[in-house]
Amino acid sequence: MARDGYVVPADPLAVAAVKKKTHPARSWILVDATGQGTILDADKHAIMNRVQIHARDLRILDPLLSYPSTILGREGAIVLNLEHIKAIITSEEVLLRDPLDENVIPVVEELQRRLPPSSVFRQGQDGKEYPGGQQDVEAGEEDESPFEFRALEVALEAICSFLAARTTELETAAYPALDELTSKISSRNLDRVRKLKSAMTRLTARVQKVRDELEQLLDDDDDMADLYLSRKLAGASSPVSVSGGANWFPASPTIGSKISRASRASVATIRGDENDVEELEMLLEAYFMQIDSSLNKLTTLREYIDDTEDYINIQLDNHRNQLIQLELFLSSGTVCLSIYSLVAGIFGMNIPYTWNDNHGYMFKWVVIVTGVFCASLFIVLMTYARHKGLVGS
Repeated sequence: MARDGYVVPADPLAVAAVKKKTHPARSWILVDATGQGTILDADKHAIMNRVQIHARDLRILDPLLSYPSTILGREGAIVLNLEHIKAIITSEEVLLRDPLDENVIPVVEELQRRLPPSSVFRQGQDGKEYPGGQQDVEAGEEDESPFEFRALEVALEAICSFLAARTTELETAAYPALDELTSKISSRNLDRVRKLKSAMTRLTARVQKVRDELEQLLDDDDDMADLYLSRKLAGASSPVSVSGGANWFPASPTIGSKISRASRASVATIRGDENDVEELEMLLEAYFMQIDSSLNKLTTLREYIDDTEDYINIQLDNHRNQLIQLELFLSSGTVCLSIYSLVAGIFGMNIPYTWNDNHGYMFKWVVIVTGVFCASLFIVLMTYARHKGLVGS
């Protein structure tokens, strides 16, 4: 029966639809060295072929998967996964994922502003175009860092500023809430502080991941050397002179850049000194200090929360001790009154007896003696409790 069957040819449209479902296209934006942005709808195979990276590296940038913050240096690209910034940096272009995300849009704008070389042409106030190098000489020193470092700096600056802003917002909301809780302990204030503490824990974990990645990168010179894409490209191609290095290392338009502007780093990069990672180390250290500052703020906030919790626990313990003291007073008073009630019950029994006759004057003495005895017993109990430290002074 199986031999009599035949194979139905597959529909090309159906196969294409299945492939599209299996490998859906993702939205990317490509920012080249001139600052021009182009939206790309490409699947992972197209991205892998374009930047020459492995699938495991591209999987790090998948927003559906939870990967820690990572900066990987590959042969021809830098794979960057920093919170919402998921990018692939080459020596000539930057691929950024999800360009329509509200947190990614400022990063794209900053890349388009800072990546174009400032040494090509700039327009003066009189409307004429002047070579950018001439204005840079007049303005002062210029940034001669490689393209990939300028793109990496934008990403690091964006993520550090983003986490610093979240830290500031959390501090602004947390400190007044904690002060209000210390002044008035209520369910509303406790729930508010609980939510803030949960937010602080999550934010601390995010900041800690970025800090650990930068620290791990700073501790390994080989990993930092892998991020010199232009140096590796220069080593793979024909030898170049120092004068021709300006084509690979355009000047950055950012005056306040944290990358070293010394000409030594530029010359060493062009000559292919693989042991020189000082330029990148200075860049990473600057943002490591910034992210470490945010972590220190969160650590201080956590200590403040812990101190507030200890203070609240002390207050609750004090209230609990006061309740125990009140219970001790009431219990002692109840014991004394029960003795008084016992005497009253004995003399109040409706049983005829002869010695009760002609002794009406004894009523007041029984009441007085019993009351004095009960009061004396209460004083003795309180004195003993105070002597043993059961009640406060």
